[in-house]
Amino acid sequence: MTTGQFVSPNLDLRETLQVRYGADMTLGLPSDVADALDILLGTKDATHRALRRQVPYLRVSGRCTCGCGTTYFDLDTEAVLAAPSPAGTVVAAEAQLYDVEEHCIGEVLVFARNGYLSWLEVCSMSDSTVTLTDALQMLRS
Repeated sequence: MTTGQFVSPNLDLRETLQVRYGADMTLGLPSDVADALDILLGTKDATHRALRRQVPYLRVSGRCTCGCGTTYFDLDTEAVLAAPSPAGTVVAAEAQLYDVEEHCIGEVLVFARNGYLSWLEVCSMSDSTVTLTDALQMLRS
């Protein structure tokens, strides 16, 4: 399949990227980050769909050194359209994280700046660090 052809809406974001652009297109984006964006950026919301179209153009510019999984992005804004979003930095998507006892222990947020994906943040609400791997397990359950 080549760029621009129809891709089934039943594929997740990583599968869609591989179908449209080949397996090497996800090399710039670690699988944990791609999975988190796939979960957080749904397909029903127009802004989320526009942000999902930016994912193939994302590159990681840095990650938090504490081990939480927060990831900062570089994006060629000339290659993609901005998502419909207010000016400035906004939380484009978020999910709270709960432990087995149903206590909120953190959250994962996707930030956009002026309509472009900017960073993925993993926040802990306790002294222990919630990693992106932990967050993905909680979001999938």
